[in-house]
Amino acid sequence: MDPRLYRKDFSVALNFTGNGIDDPDQNFYENYTCGAEGNYIKYCNTELDEMIDRQSMEADQAKRKALVWQIEKKLAEDGVRPVIMYFTGGNCRQPYVKGVTLGNNSIYNHWRMEDVWLDR
Repeated sequence: MDPRLYRKDFSVALNFTGNGIDDPDQNFYENYTCGAEGNYIKYCNTELDEMIDRQSMEADQAKRKALVWQIEKKLAEDGVRPVIMYFTGGNCRQPYVKGVTLGNNSIYNHWRMEDVWLDR
């Protein structure tokens, strides 16, 4: 970690911290809530903290997804989490490999092999 981050001695910085799980809670609570350890710019918005708590407790996945997108929009509008690039990737496989689940918006939620079979 660059010591300049800890001193707040920067104008722009990229945070390439990886998430170990495919769930918004880890990212939101570690990086964007008031007082979070990874919140290097010390952004604090109690309204956003409440939104993060609401999405975390929401059992309905469709409603939770909508709340997460509202949080993402707020972070982008406030300049806290601007989208400056998207990573793209590709993969190749033989046409007889069936049942592969490709990743969608995550690097952790795919390439599970329990549903893969060879159709030869």
